[in-house]
Parts: sequence; C-alpha cells; structure tokens
Amino acid sequence: MSEATEPAQSDVSAKSPSAISKKAGFFVLGTVFIDAMGIGIIIPVTPDLVSELGGIPLSEAALWAGYLSFSFATMQFLFAPIIGNLSDRFGRRPILISSLAMLAIDYMIMAAASALWVLFVGRLLAGVFSATHSTANAYMADIYPQGERAKAFGLIGAAFGLGFVVGPVIGGIAGEFGTRVPFIAAAILAGANAIYGYLVVPETLKPENRRSFSLARANPLGTIRQLGKFPSLTWIFLALLIFNIAHHVYPAIWSFYTKVAFGWSNIDIGVSLALVGIGFAIVQGALIRPMIDRFGEIKTVYIGLFLNIIAMTGLGVATESWMVYALMPFSALGMLAPPALHAILANRAGDDSQGEMQGAISAVQGITIIASPILMTQLFSHFTSDDAPIFMPGMPFLGAAALAAVAFIPLFIGIAASSKEMDANR
Repeated sequence: MSEATEPAQSDVSAKSPSAISKKAGFFVLGTVFIDAMGIGIIIPVTPDLVSELGGIPLSEAALWAGYLSFSFATMQFLFAPIIGNLSDRFGRRPILISSLAMLAIDYMIMAAASALWVLFVGRLLAGVFSATHSTANAYMADIYPQGERAKAFGLIGAAFGLGFVVGPVIGGIAGEFGTRVPFIAAAILAGANAIYGYLVVPETLKPENRRSFSLARANPLGTIRQLGKFPSLTWIFLALLIFNIAHHVYPAIWSFYTKVAFGWSNIDIGVSLALVGIGFAIVQGALIRPMIDRFGEIKTVYIGLFLNIIAMTGLGVATESWMVYALMPFSALGMLAPPALHAILANRAGDDSQGEMQGAISAVQGITIIASPILMTQLFSHFTSDDAPIFMPGMPFLGAAALAAVAFIPLFIGIAASSKEMDANR
C-alpha cells in the first residue's frame, strides 16, 4: 500500500485530532458543497435541455421538469435514512466516497442523455447518491467534541448554501457552451472530491462503534410518524406545510419563468439565482437573531409571511426584468419566516422531545420538496400553453402568494391553541 493511501485506510486513532478534523472536515464540507451545487448547476439549462430532448415547447417542458424534480426529491427522501444507516454499519468514508464516485458517473450519463427517459434515470440515481446529508452530519459528529458540534453543523449549512449559490452561476456560464457542459463540470468536481477522500481522508467511525444495518431504523416513513406525537401543534405544522409548498416555487419554476417572461439567458438565470441565494443566506445568517430579539418569534413569522406575499405577488405580475431585481430584497427578507416558525415549534415541545420535533419538521420539509415542483410546473404549463385562458408566466408565484396568505389562518389558530395549552400547564 502506498504511503499516500495509508492514512486514509487507517483508523481515526492513528492521527492527531487536529489532522483528522482538518482533512475529514474539508472532505465532508466539499461533499455537501458538491451535492448542493449539483442541484443548482443544472437549473439554468433544464428548460433548454428538456425541450431539446423531448422536442417540445417550454410550456410542456416545464411539466417534465416538475416530474424530474419530483423524482429527485422522492429518491432523496426515501434513501437518506438508508444511506445514514449504511454509514453506521460500514463507516462514513466508504459511503461518502462511493456516493461521490457514483454521482460523477451519473452526471456523465446525464451529459450523454439522448432521450428524456435517460435524464429521468439520471435524476433518480442523483437523488439516491446525493442523499448523504445525514452521513455528513455523522462524520462531523465523529471528529468534533460535543462543545464544537454546533459550529461544525453550521459549517455544513454554510457549505450547502454556498453550493446552491455557486451552482447556478457555474451552470449558467457553462450552459452558454452547451446544455450538457454543466453536467460534465459537476462530474469533474464530484470525481475530484472522491479521489481526494480516497487518498487522504481517514475513517472516523471506530469498529467498536458500528452497528448492524436495520430496516426499521432506515424506514423513511418513520419521520412522518413523528408528526403524530405533537397533536396540539397540528395547526402550526399545517401552516409550515403550506408555507413551504409556496416557498419552493423559486427552485421549481425560476428558470422557466424568467426565460418565458423576460427572455433571460442561462447566465442571467444563474446570476439571479446566486443573488437570491446570497440574500437568503444574509437574512438567515445575520438578520434572524436581531429580528427575533426585537419582535419575538411570532411577530417575526408574521413579518416574513407578509414580505413573502409582497415578493411573490410582485413576481407574478412583473413585466420587466428590473422589477425582478427590485423584488429580490423582499424575497430575501421573506426568509425570516422559516427559522422563526421552527423556533415556535421547538419552543412548544418539551426538552425531552426535541429530537422527535426535528424529525417532524424534516418530514414536513420532505413532503413539500416533493409536492411543490409538481404543483408549480402544472400552473406554469397551463398558463403559458397555446390554449391558455390567459398568458401569465408568473401564475405560479401568484399561486404561491395565495398559499402564503392562507398559511396565516392555521398559524393564528395553532399559536392561540398552543399558547392556551402552555398557560394551562404552568
């Protein structure tokens, strides 16, 4: 065995904690970054690629893009707990390296796709092999002590956010050279990180800490069952569900909407998505804490919902490109709602139920990521087709604005009911 590969194969105890943390942490963050980037990198070229492979107009291509997003999200939802449990059995390193290697191959398959069904197979496989978020979190938990894990998990969130910002930009630029080029770029990055992990990154899960694979623990429906453990919070969960379906309008339809409504290029789409992502990151990273300190969680949610309604309604009726950019600050500030809503739910669960609460929130998020693309692409296709009752590319955003407004109703009811329950228990 070569000197270069020896450290990667050795147990975590063979290296100093600082050396392990640096190499493994870089690898894990790179993996999360590439997974997120792989989602965003294809968004700018999806309309042209689907239209090209299917020989169909953009209004019909949007339907197929919705099915592609549905397929990808469903596979991630189903396989995330399975891959996480496999990492408990075989170790973090082989699971992450294998996932990256298979992603690289899968992206090359999609780059060579000559028919829509090949693209579907590629997105199904991409959903499976990129469902490594829980494994990445476990890897970081292995190498960082308890007092530093929150910071480590924050780095993972930052890597995901950065990947989703960089991905569309790379996809937009590469897409100007051909609809297949972004897939090749994603394959190269995934392959390079897999090679890095194989050569220099050690395993962090010691043999004595491994456990046998269990289908019961790997059941993806287990997270949905967590919802039943909080009956008094049903209305608030319903508000979260409605809002998330509305908010996922951005990744679901943005590239189709801007192409049809404003004739944007792939670069225009990539840059605009990056700006939206940066705005979201600034609000959630820098503004959410002072807003909650100033107004509290409940008022912050209301403010966030109201700003979402303004942004989505504006995008629904925008007629010029500058209007889209003018509305971006409102879209970004609308991201005040999700973390404040999560805080409301967490604060209404007991200290001994926080794990179950996070599982319930994850279940809602998984459902909405699956459902929203279908709904939004159906709306877009119906109102941009040749026989549309009225030509309105922004209709998905108007629908999303209506959903955000409806979310106020169960939120009011749920907060009132849960507050009474909390007062009675004091």
